[in-house]
Amino acid sequence: MSDLQASQKVMKHYLSALLTDDVVETPIQEAKKQQLNELLAPVSAPVSAPVKAPVIAKPAVVAPVVAPVVKAPVAAPVAPVIEQVKVAAPVVKAAAPVVKEYRKGRFQALFFTVAGLKVALPLKALGGIHKIMPINSLPGQPEWLKGVMLYREQKINVVDTALWVMPEKYDQGLAEKLNYQYVIMLGNSHWGLACDTLVNTIALEQDEVKWRETEGKRPWLAGLIKEHMCALLDVDALIALLAKGMNSQQ
Repeated sequence: MSDLQASQKVMKHYLSALLTDDVVETPIQEAKKQQLNELLAPVSAPVSAPVKAPVIAKPAVVAPVVAPVVKAPVAAPVAPVIEQVKVAAPVVKAAAPVVKEYRKGRFQALFFTVAGLKVALPLKALGGIHKIMPINSLPGQPEWLKGVMLYREQKINVVDTALWVMPEKYDQGLAEKLNYQYVIMLGNSHWGLACDTLVNTIALEQDEVKWRETEGKRPWLAGLIKEHMCALLDVDALIALLAKGMNSQQ
């Protein structure tokens, strides 16, 4: 068995494993007493017997009764009662998950190879295919980013696809087998996957793919194409991971 066949067998096995919160004070004022002496006039009496002037009782001076001054209790200001009207929060319905076009019946997929591993992506998610050209490496970037390739004044971020997909299997031997010739553009983004060869375009039915139905690891993997035992890429999820500088294992 050749080295390439052995590598393909290992990659297929690896790919298959991918899908398994008061006190009131009352002051009384004292009234002044008034003298009434001026009211007693002198009276003339006969000589024979002295007549005592009648004693006129002085009227008792009664102090005026002053009603206690009662201070009215100062009432605390009463805040106006405002009826609170509860406004019901608007009911926001959760947005229905977007069903991708290739999940609606028959669809076309482009197949290509990377280090002997066959990979596919929905044809409608393909942004273009370019022959690989000189790539300018960039310092401080993830290891899987080969660099930037210029194509008609367009800057393309070229991904070392083998290193991105299977970093744990990437070694010197695998690197030597790589023969990148094309760049597969992902949708309308500036990201491109380096690949060795273009295989073909095949029409697939829904039941020909073992779809990845649950959230979790490897969101970039849409499913596994059963007959060809190859990965079908979720291009939108893949672009999101690349933009965050994440590889397939993160």
